[in-house]
Amino acid sequence: MKTLLIKNAELLATMDDAGREIKGGDVYIEGPEIKKVGKGLKVKADTVIDAAGCVVMPGMVNTHHHLYQTLTRNLPKVQDAELFDWLVYLYDIWKHVNPEAIYASTQAGLGELLLTGCTTSSDHLYLFPKKDSGFFIDTQIAAARELGMRFTATRGSMSRGRSKGGLPPDSVVQSEDFIMKDCERVIKKFHDPARFAMTNVAMAPCSPFSVTTELLKITAEMAKKWGVRMHTHLAETKDEEAFCKKLFKMRPLEYMESVGWVEEGNSWFAHCVYINEKEAKRMGHTHTGVAHCPCSNLRLGSGIAPIPMFLKHNVPVGLGVDGSASNDSSDMLGEARQCMLVHRLENVKAMPARKALELATRGGAAVLGRSDIGSIEPGKAADLAIFDVSGLDYIGSKADPLASLLFCGASHRTKYTVVNGKVVVKNGRLTRVDERALTARATAAAASLYRKAGV
Repeated sequence: MKTLLIKNAELLATMDDAGREIKGGDVYIEGPEIKKVGKGLKVKADTVIDAAGCVVMPGMVNTHHHLYQTLTRNLPKVQDAELFDWLVYLYDIWKHVNPEAIYASTQAGLGELLLTGCTTSSDHLYLFPKKDSGFFIDTQIAAARELGMRFTATRGSMSRGRSKGGLPPDSVVQSEDFIMKDCERVIKKFHDPARFAMTNVAMAPCSPFSVTTELLKITAEMAKKWGVRMHTHLAETKDEEAFCKKLFKMRPLEYMESVGWVEEGNSWFAHCVYINEKEAKRMGHTHTGVAHCPCSNLRLGSGIAPIPMFLKHNVPVGLGVDGSASNDSSDMLGEARQCMLVHRLENVKAMPARKALELATRGGAAVLGRSDIGSIEPGKAADLAIFDVSGLDYIGSKADPLASLLFCGASHRTKYTVVNGKVVVKNGRLTRVDERALTARATAAAASLYRKAGV
């Protein structure tokens, strides 16, 4: 079994229950597992990383993404659009995605995440054109495995196209029967419930305005039967709230509760911008999680999720970078910084740096239902992010090296990223794929997509 020692950190932030921070800290790893945490550990290891001048922290956990959108960033026609108009325009581009686009975009987005300290990512892939989309989830999982990323693939779906009052083109929606059969296939083939699992699968109808009520009900029933979690978008915009009130005569969370999604702590919702305190209490009572995506919510003008209120009522909260067409980046450390800043508008003490980093690590682990990641302590998975804080952009910040990750720093790249005990970023570069080749491949896939869409 391979062993790894990370030693002499400027600061080791464990994010354990006690919030221990160790100056000059060490971490000893055997295979995929953290075995010892302390200072001056007297152990031998196959590989030793000297973390002098670095902050070592748990790998961050991304709870919401749309990796295929990595190919459609920064498009001029939707730079200033709100969600519904943004979706209508982009669906007519996305309907042309193919397996090559899925593979290249998945590796590009996950590569960015690894480089910014994220070691576990979920992805919400809900778009399946009629042609060549049967194994999109399989393709994503293969791409994640090649990079060495811990991955929760959510088999998304849309069943309400424009002909039935939904937003997506009919060409990318599927029948409830087909969706459920493929969910069963993917879960049986890939979902690993074991500790330190590299691949999990969840079920993820897209949103209340793109799927039928029947699909939401069946999903809740089958998720319970198959032992997997559920995920969807919820309460992201005022338009969505109006849609739910008009069509279902209910607010978004009330509607999801009516179809069995707010019961056992088995689901997490992206955004939750328009949730009131009564609803937050219900979510806290049922341990229903929130994927907080501040960059995307600001980019689209959707609003600011009431995260302090959620935390007051014990709602599990993690961070999500969201799709790269609404964030335009997969920068996990940048997302934590945005989280810290945006909640200070009304109260500067509402979101300390350490709380934002806790949401990015322990919080995300809780939202994904994982007790084996999110902190640095014996028995946990060896997922770590190592940031060099010795450079020009950190001068004067030594009084608090951990907080400096969010308050300072021009570059959010790690020096090292470790996943499951294996070094996947070394000296700021991906170790398992050639970044130049990946950039060229993803750029070509984006160009092909734009040609097909006539953009």
